[in-house]
Amino acid sequence: MTKTNKSFAKRLKVTRRGKVLARIPGQNHFNAKVRRVKQLQQKGLVEFRIPKNKLNHYLPNR
Repeated sequence: MTKTNKSFAKRLKVTRRGKVLARIPGQNHFNAKVRRVKQLQQKGLVEFRIPKNKLNHYLPNR
């Protein structure tokens, strides 16, 4: 039995139907020159594409 990778799990959200969501990486700073609409889009979650067998390695107890 494998343990859940806590640092990986904190960055993801698993929906009720099993879809995995994550924030867009690299969007935390250097936003002064970015349009407000673009800043708000960066805050959203996107579907995190990862094969099921890899996901079960990192998040076995979903």
